[in-house]
Amino acid sequence: MQARKLNLKSDGHGSWLDSRGNFVATTEDGKLKFLKGKSKKKEDEGPAKQRATAQQTQQPKKKPQPTQAAAPKSDGESGEGGEGQSEVLTVAFGRFNPPTVGHGKLLSAAKKAAAGGDLKIYPSRSQDPKKNPLDPDMKVSYMKKMFPEYEENIINDDEMRSIFNVLTTASEGGYKNVNIIVGSDRQSEFESLATKYNGELYDFDQIRVISAGVRDADADGVEGMSASKMRKAVVDGDFDSFRRGTPKELDDGDTRALFDAVRQGMGIKKKKEVTEMWEIAPKFDKQGLRENYISGKVFRMGDIVENLNTGLVGKIIRRGTNYLICVTKEDYMFKSWIRDVMEYTERKMERRKRVPGKPNTLEGTGGYRKNAMAAVGMKSIKNFNIEQFINKYKIKK
Repeated sequence: MQARKLNLKSDGHGSWLDSRGNFVATTEDGKLKFLKGKSKKKEDEGPAKQRATAQQTQQPKKKPQPTQAAAPKSDGESGEGGEGQSEVLTVAFGRFNPPTVGHGKLLSAAKKAAAGGDLKIYPSRSQDPKKNPLDPDMKVSYMKKMFPEYEENIINDDEMRSIFNVLTTASEGGYKNVNIIVGSDRQSEFESLATKYNGELYDFDQIRVISAGVRDADADGVEGMSASKMRKAVVDGDFDSFRRGTPKELDDGDTRALFDAVRQGMGIKKKKEVTEMWEIAPKFDKQGLRENYISGKVFRMGDIVENLNTGLVGKIIRRGTNYLICVTKEDYMFKSWIRDVMEYTERKMERRKRVPGKPNTLEGTGGYRKNAMAAVGMKSIKNFNIEQFINKYKIKK
């Protein structure tokens, strides 16, 4: 059961391979034991481990994601992930919806923590009209324009839907330690969640959750800037306030385009007044959010919700005064403040197989795409160009 939750495959002899075919664990006393340190010599391995190792060496090694230039390493400092990869990965996982000048502070803290080592920035994949108006591709595109220094570090990966996906992939990639950079108001949440499942979902010698600095919603400037303020500015039609929330690297034309994209994503027409501020920016209408929560209009027992900070999706099993206890479909528990969650609908699900009684595929969804890919034996799409695809397979007259 543990291996199935981690998407590990058995070789039939007590050894387990990850999604890349790498030998990562063995079965000992009915539990998974993950590999640590350097690989054992072949003469010390059993037949099953030798076959797994042979399978791994036959596959071409994947090059690591482009990152900032790693600092020179002394002998013995090379990581397990291959030549040039450090043992420590620094990651930033967040919504960035829309990206703001305040996020530049987060990325700067991540760069400082990485100290020249590997740094990866993962924007979440959530999208909805209220709190996540930009789709992931558009969001990443604007982030690279706003923060060109981190263009190579910003990863657009549809599989990185939660912090668990990020940490599991890093562990499979051979990193021994990980730094997670978050805002100060989310440090305890990430620290508790990340360390709780270390050794079960992933295996690190050390997990450090580092604060990017104090956030003050009432402050002016970078410290007080947030995506909530930006969405509120769009609702109010206040372009000047929106402009102050973007870095100088984004010119006025691109800023206006971002403003319009957020407005369109939120389904707001010009001059249309939106009164439900607690839905799009709850920190500016805490009373409205609480009243709707207490009355049972939102976040009821059994509802499926998504944590906007971590990307975890789960069913509500307990309603606290201002928080929720939820359980994922893999039976992992997490706690969320009501201001940090949104309803999760069937339309947004990306799995190939749906809930019993529902259509197996839905046009226009990730599940439909994955089902079509599986039908032709395709595992992933990289650098996909729709025009090239159409031109290649269209009927020639």
